[in-house]
Amino acid sequence: MDLKLEDRICLVTGASSGIGRATARILAAEGARVVLTARTLDALKQLTEEIEALGGEDPVSVAADLAGEDSADPLLEEVLSRVGRIDVLVNAAGGSRPMDRPDDEAAWSEALRLNFHSPRRLGDRLAPMMASRGWGRIVNVTGAIVGKSCNAAAPAKAALESWAKGASAVHARHGVTVNCVAPGRLNTRQILEKLHPDEASRRAYIERNIPAGYFGEPEDAAAVIAFLSSEQARYVTGVTIPVDGGTMRYAF
Repeated sequence: MDLKLEDRICLVTGASSGIGRATARILAAEGARVVLTARTLDALKQLTEEIEALGGEDPVSVAADLAGEDSADPLLEEVLSRVGRIDVLVNAAGGSRPMDRPDDEAAWSEALRLNFHSPRRLGDRLAPMMASRGWGRIVNVTGAIVGKSCNAAAPAKAALESWAKGASAVHARHGVTVNCVAPGRLNTRQILEKLHPDEASRRAYIERNIPAGYFGEPEDAAAVIAFLSSEQARYVTGVTIPVDGGTMRYAF
């Protein structure tokens, strides 16, 4: 399927690894020009070289730590000064934040900045610009699983999904869609090194929770994100699509 992304400019946050990296590759392969962000430019160097080797339009790399205070606005100012506009925003930056101490207010604030406030600010700034041109896509990476422990990322991602539903209603008449993709267990560094660092824990989790019988790949989520970023997805807005192999929604 031709996603009709030629001449579109796509901003992908969290592009150095996992879902963000896979999404940037797919969008570039579909003919879009990608703007890549991560905490350091070094983290984006290999991806930039891969996209160029595949014949993709020259990507733009911008360093930004979206867990920091007031980081979204400076990022957007630099991006717009370099490429002029953004047609597609993919909010892929984020991360699990297990809480050993639920009263740790600093940890809550950091998790909310990374997983909710920064993507919301980017979306709130870009959506009116997209609407003025009559076309735009915002796709947020959230989460499919509510764990049986305190993790500050879960309510932050829930807030992002709620924001997306409201924003979708505001901007739909102007050709701008706002959706979420909720990945389950994928073979990313965060999952393989932190949540399930050994094969035994992976197998036990799969047997308890994943009907498909395996962890997915970042490309599984990226393919859905790419579709939601496309012209063909014009009539899909305000939804959250799980990409999780049928994972039970309450898992441990």
